[in-house]
Amino acid sequence: MAVKATTIALLLAAGALAADVTSAPTFHKNVLPILQDHCQECHRPGEIGPFSMMSYQEVRPWAKSIRQAVVSKKMPPWHADDAHSAKMSNDRSLSKDEIDVLTAWADAGAPAGDPKDAPAPRRFPEGWNIGKPDVVLDLGTDFKVPAKGAVEYTLFLAHTNFTEDKWISAVEVRPSQRSVVHHIVVHVRPPGSTHWSYLKIGEPYPESIMPKETPVNRPPQSDRSVLTFTPNQDEWLAEYFPGSNGFVAPPGKAKLIPAGSDIIFQMHYTPNGKETVDRSTIGLVFAKEPPTERIFNVGLNNMSLRIPPGESHHRVDTNIVIPNDVTLARITPHMHLRGSGFGLEVTYPSGERESILEVPRFDFNWQMTYVLDKPKLLPKGTKVHMTAYYDNSPNNKYNPDPSKEIYWGEQSWDEMITGFFDMTIPLSADPSKVLPAPMRAAAPAQTAAR
Repeated sequence: MAVKATTIALLLAAGALAADVTSAPTFHKNVLPILQDHCQECHRPGEIGPFSMMSYQEVRPWAKSIRQAVVSKKMPPWHADDAHSAKMSNDRSLSKDEIDVLTAWADAGAPAGDPKDAPAPRRFPEGWNIGKPDVVLDLGTDFKVPAKGAVEYTLFLAHTNFTEDKWISAVEVRPSQRSVVHHIVVHVRPPGSTHWSYLKIGEPYPESIMPKETPVNRPPQSDRSVLTFTPNQDEWLAEYFPGSNGFVAPPGKAKLIPAGSDIIFQMHYTPNGKETVDRSTIGLVFAKEPPTERIFNVGLNNMSLRIPPGESHHRVDTNIVIPNDVTLARITPHMHLRGSGFGLEVTYPSGERESILEVPRFDFNWQMTYVLDKPKLLPKGTKVHMTAYYDNSPNNKYNPDPSKEIYWGEQSWDEMITGFFDMTIPLSADPSKVLPAPMRAAAPAQTAAR
């Protein structure tokens, strides 16, 4: 009887195991749809992901690594705290159910399942995420990135040769060598601007040899909050950061490149141990119909920030009052290697306060843009408040020198607090009058980031 009972128990256990295996998620039925929605935009040939996630054969060797990355929420990269942020249309984060599926799949040995269960393949534009551009401009020369050492921010000039104003409905910046490009910021310089007047086509210009500004007298940090928007000098057009995939304007909206404008590339290179040649590009798609609203970009800064040596949680506040109605559409927080947290809050003229964005763990290596699912009208008199936190302690593994007091500066070993905002206004409005620049601080500090 004992032998028979043992045999029955073993058969029941085997049956239960078979049922567990049968009920485990499979790649084709359960995992692939998640990868299509959240991962393949970066994890495919020619993009930044270190391996492709287009097929089972490509994904299977990485099952355990994927499990670890999604459980720790390291991947997909998304740093906003959704509980204290507005809803974003480009939210890459996984739901709990999606994380559970990927975890259970890896724990079950990463079964393939039936290929017939797979969804139709997701199709991506070849070469460009925005579709085929109408115009492509590049640095004007090949730039040799050394194998070692620090490379200063470097500027490159490109002429558009536009003989008429161009409305841009989509734009994408693409490095030719992603392994050595940390980020790219592209500006429009309209005709008549004296900004960067020393640049020449085909000549890289490191920032150390640029004309120096008058030294800044650094008052208490919150006194020099300033909204910078100078469309007669230059305007931020587009950017590349790891994980960015281009900008496509909503229907009826577009960015303007005036006739005769130049394009300025600001390149941040990071040597990777191998000498590499880069020639980054920008692709532009023209609006098919005249827009009804203009999109323009402004930067909110506190250029008098001062971070004491050794501080692990130093706070810097930046405040401004909006003088005329505008609509906020996109937010790009920007700090350097000591940046650790970011918050954006507004107080409407009614007195109502709203947290728009909170990034509790800012990551210099993934400088993300957050696109509001529903753009926010900021009526005249709205107070905009940014809060940034910095870790200048030895515990910050990216800290170049925790013994040094840190000030505002362009280089990664300096610091910044900037919020780059895409705003929209009716086409009939003049942006330089809607947001006259420079605008100085006018709002008292208040608590924003938690």
